[in-house]
Amino acid sequence: MSVPVILPRIMEVGADASARLPDVLGFLNCSRPLIVTDKTMVKLGQAQRLYEILEAKGIKSEVFDDTVPEPTAASIQAGVDKLRSGDFDAIVALGGGSPIDSAKAMAILARYGGVIRDYRFPRQVNEAGLPLIAIPTTAGTGSEVTRFTIITDETTDEKLLCAGIGFMPVAALIDYKLTLSLPARTTADTGIDAITHAIEAYVSRKANPYSDSQALAALAYLGPNLLTACQDGKNESAREAMMIGATLAGIAFSAASVAVVHGMSRPIGAFFHVPHGLSNAMLLPSLTAWSLSAAPGRYAQCAKALGVADSHDDDATAGQKLIAFLTRVNAELSVPTLADFGVERARFNEVVNTMAEQALASGSPGNNPRVPTVPEMVELYHALWD
Repeated sequence: MSVPVILPRIMEVGADASARLPDVLGFLNCSRPLIVTDKTMVKLGQAQRLYEILEAKGIKSEVFDDTVPEPTAASIQAGVDKLRSGDFDAIVALGGGSPIDSAKAMAILARYGGVIRDYRFPRQVNEAGLPLIAIPTTAGTGSEVTRFTIITDETTDEKLLCAGIGFMPVAALIDYKLTLSLPARTTADTGIDAITHAIEAYVSRKANPYSDSQALAALAYLGPNLLTACQDGKNESAREAMMIGATLAGIAFSAASVAVVHGMSRPIGAFFHVPHGLSNAMLLPSLTAWSLSAAPGRYAQCAKALGVADSHDDDATAGQKLIAFLTRVNAELSVPTLADFGVERARFNEVVNTMAEQALASGSPGNNPRVPTVPEMVELYHALWD
C-alpha cells in the first residue's frame, strides 16, 4: 500500500540557511511578509536580524511577537487580525514549535475565517493558506516539516490537533546556528521531544518503510548528541546533529503519526501548562516500558539506532537498555516530576478521567503497538505520582 509523503516545497539545511530568506520569498513571488515570533526571539535580536536581512534586499516586513508557549485559540486571533488588517502576502514563522504552530493556524484562519475548532482532526485541512516559511530555533518539534498544528481551546482546556496539507510550510530554513544560544532546559526538553517523535514514528501502527528510514536516521543523530548539546551549548557539531535529527524525526512522524506518549502528553500541557517536550519526557520511560512487549523488535531497533544497545543484543536485552537510557536521560537532564513542576495532585485527580478521554479522542493512542483503554491511561497517569 502506498503512503503519502508531504514535505515543504523548499528546504534549506545547514549553517546560515536563514539568510536565504529573501531568495526564498522571491522564488515564492512574495514581497510583504509578516514575521511571526515571540518575545524571546525579539529579545535575542533574531527577529531584528531577519528584518534587516529583508530590508537590505528592499523587502518590507513587520514583526508580530505576541505568540505564547502552548498557543491558544485566543492567542492566535491577534495574529489573524494583524494579517487581515495589512497587505501581507506571506508569513515567516521564527522560533520553536509554538510560534510555528501559531503561524500555521494563522495562515489558514486569515484566509478562510472561522475558529480553530472548525479545523480540528479528523477534518483534513488541505486548502492552501497564506504561504508559510518556517525557521526553527529549537531542535525538537519538527513543526517546520509537518502537516500538523496543535492549539489549545482555553474554554475547554483541550489541545486541538489539526492536520492536513494546508498546515505544511511551503519552505523550511533549517539553520542550526540559531540554536547555539538555546538554554540547557529548552535544549533538553526539545531534544527529548525529537527522540519521542522518532521512537513513536518507528513503533507506530502506521509505520512504513519511508518513515522507518527517517526515524532510524533521526535516532542515530539524536542519541549520541543530546547530552553533549545540553552540557556544551556552543558545540556546533552536536547542535547541527540535533537539528538534523529533529527535522528527520518530524518527517518520520508526519508520515507515520505519533502514538500514546503524545496522546497522553497533550492533556497534561492543556490542563497544567507543562511545556510539550517536558510532558513527553515525563511520560516517555514509563509508557515505553508499558508498550515494550507489543513490539519488542521495533523497540530493540530504536535502542540500537540510538547507540545504547549493541548489534548482537537480543530484543529483550535491547529493550531493557532502551528503558534504562530513557530513565537515565531524564535523571541527568533533571526532568521534573509532576509534583516538582507544581501540579496539585487533588486537581490532577479531578481531571484525570477527562485527560484520558481527550487523549483517546486525539487518535494518537490508537497508533501505539499496545493500544490502551481509558481506564488503563488513567492508571498510567496515576503512575506518574509514584
